[in-house]
Parts: sequence; structure tokens; C-alpha cells
Amino acid sequence: MTEGNATTVRPPKVCVIGAGPCGLATIKNLIAAGIGDVVCYDERDVTGGNWVFSDTGGRSSVYETTHLISSRRLTEFEDYPMPPDYPDYPSHSQMRAYFDAYARHFDLPRFVRLQTRVEAARLRPDGKWRVRVSAAAGKSEQVFDHLIVCSGHHHTPLLPDYPGQFKGETLHSVDYKRAAPFAGKRVLVVGGGNSACDIAAEISRVAVRTCISMRRGYWLMPKHILGEPLDHLYAWLRVLPRPIVPVVSRALARLVVGRWAKYGLQPPQGAPITMHPTVNTAILAALRERSVVPRVGIERFDGARVCFRDGASEVFDTIVWATGFRIVFPFLGSDIVDWDTAKTPPLYLKMMHRRLPNLFFIGLFQPLGCIWRLADYQARIAALQIAGRIARPADIETRLEQEVRSPHWRFDATPRHAIEVDAHDFRRDLLGHLQEASIPDRLAA
Repeated sequence: MTEGNATTVRPPKVCVIGAGPCGLATIKNLIAAGIGDVVCYDERDVTGGNWVFSDTGGRSSVYETTHLISSRRLTEFEDYPMPPDYPDYPSHSQMRAYFDAYARHFDLPRFVRLQTRVEAARLRPDGKWRVRVSAAAGKSEQVFDHLIVCSGHHHTPLLPDYPGQFKGETLHSVDYKRAAPFAGKRVLVVGGGNSACDIAAEISRVAVRTCISMRRGYWLMPKHILGEPLDHLYAWLRVLPRPIVPVVSRALARLVVGRWAKYGLQPPQGAPITMHPTVNTAILAALRERSVVPRVGIERFDGARVCFRDGASEVFDTIVWATGFRIVFPFLGSDIVDWDTAKTPPLYLKMMHRRLPNLFFIGLFQPLGCIWRLADYQARIAALQIAGRIARPADIETRLEQEVRSPHWRFDATPRHAIEVDAHDFRRDLLGHLQEASIPDRLAA
């Protein structure tokens, strides 16, 4: 747009999808980069994402007794510490209060449109994004220069398929909210991750029988070792020469937890740092007390009877599938998400689309640690690129190929680890990119 000899450049218009912790951090970084034309859409009625407890079935949220599994000090945003009186592992209600305070401190709510669902985001021929949303007032469309996806990856349940048919009640962990409805029932929880172990330990307090089926061995670790949060200990381990860290971590797990056979569990393969660990003190106690009975993987169903791979079988009233989630973006077309989402996504630094410089994914990774403070760095990179203050790599395909070929650790080759990163290594990568990509003359301006 020109007037006389003066030229006015229209500021970029940015759409952020999702007002959870990653979305809030993204808005904050856009504002800090001088980008004021920002709209964030979220289908919920409050900010905070999955960390807002909801009794509504089918909506992904924490359950009634959820606490963090990463420690307060290594979870809090680096520019906004949690209250000092918070425990090592805060509850979901404390986390909601923290995120609300964070949003108010950085004046973020004015950019958020709640109870607004993004139906579709389509790339126009001119390279801009046409975003269609639905809200109480009806459907509408807006055009944006940039799209930032912060919608998370814990929405669409992943349900395994086994021969036969189970005649009892089934639900996915996304629908689990509290233990009380399972009082007096025989319950099988399927899975070995944090949600599965949390749910099994909780349900065992009210159910007449609780079993947990794990198809293989998992690293189950207590939240504290030697009086310190587990992730603090891992930070200390990293000072050792890298080749011996897997050996030491495995030996330490054996020393702290003991032999897996004492818990009735299958021994895990590899080292704790090559598989996403399950951090849960309660399940270890429940397994030793036999209030939760371990089972191997399922072979088939026969009415209300579940047959396991080791030949054992048992009748259950309810199965809780704590089997994870599929990574999906229903508002994006297959021409945009043109990869197998069960494998490592072709996104440089887990955020930059290889073909589209105006599309970013924030928080699409699973660390040995916490997502949010790392997503804050991703959001800073995206905001500074949009503001023209750092450059997008010209050789992004080469960098991406190297990143996929050389993960931080040789993580277990399963869909669960497709987006796995090491929190400390990934922080280093993100900070290194910020330093490398800086454009000194523009930054000085």
C-alpha cells in the first residue's frame, strides 16, 4: 500500500489454533516480536487446554487426581516461575491457576476466541490461509498470512484391534475422569504409560479386581530418587560421558526399583532413556501389594473373558484402553500433512514445515521432560521468523534429513516414540538455531 512516496507494509496476520499452554506461549512470543494482529481459536470455554479438568466425556482432559510427572522446576516457563509454595509435582488445579496467572500477566486473553472450533484451514493459491470456524453465532471465515498449530496430540484415541468381541463395558482413557464409577467391578486397564498406571492404581482402591495388561516391558520409575525429583537426577546423569549414560541409567533403575519379576512384570528392553519412562510411584506399590495384578498382552476376547498371550484368561466387567492417541489434524488437508503420522514427522526442529514457510507446529513432540518450556522456544523461533528478524533455513530439507537420521538417542522404534526428544538436547538445538539464524542488522534495528 503506497501513499505519495511513502510505503506502508501491512503487518502480518497470524492464526493460532489452540489456547493450551503451547498456544498461550505462542501468543506471548508473537506479541513480544511486535506482531499484534493475532487471533487464537479454541473450542473450549476456558484457556489451559487438557490441563483444565472437565467431566464431559469425549473431551481430552486431565482426570480428577492428576499431578505433573515432570518436576515444577523443570516444567515452569523460564520467564514465569511457578509459586515457590507449589510441591515438586503440582496438581492439575494448581497448574490451571498457574496458566491463568500466566495468561493475565502477559495480557493474552484478549487475543483468544473461546468456544470457537476450527473446521478447516486451507491454503489459497496466493499462499494465504483461509480459516473456517464455527461458534455459537454460526460459521465464519477469515484469511491469515501465517498459521500456527498448537492443538496438541492427545485428542483422537488409538484403539487396538483383537480377535473376538468383548461383551463388557469399554472406554478409552480420554473418557476416564475418576475412580468412583468402577466401584465393585472387575477392571482391566490396557497400557503401560503414565495414564494407564495412574488409572490402574486409582481404580484398584475401589474395584474388586484390577489388572493391567502390558504387551511388553516398560520402565516404571518412582517420582523421587534419593529425595530428588526423577528429572533432576537425569539432569545430573548427563554430566557423565554420553556413551555410558544408558548403562548407568539402566543400573540405577535396577538399583532403585529392583527386579521386574518381583512386580510380575516383563523386563524392559534397552535403557530408560531410549524408551519414554512411566513415572509413577503409586503403581509400583500397587503391583507389589497385588492390588493391581499384572498381565501380559491380550491375545483375543471371548465374551466377557479376556485371553492373554501367556495362556491365562480372566472375566472382566470393564476394559479401560489407555493405549495412547493418534496424531491427527482434522482441519488440515492431506496435501499439507503429507506424512505417516505414526512415524517421525518431517518438520525441522519438530515445528517447520518443509515446504510451507508460513505454517508452524508448536509442541508436536514428546520429551524426556516437559513440553511447555521447549514449546516456548519453538514459539519464539516462529514469531521471529514471521517478524522477519531471523531467517528460515534455506537448506531445510538437508537439515530435516539429518535431524531424522540422528535423533538425540536411539529411541525405541514404535509409534509412541515417533515424536520423542531429549528435553536438554532439544533445548540446546532450539537455542542454537536462534543464535545461528539471527539477522544482526535487523535485530539491531
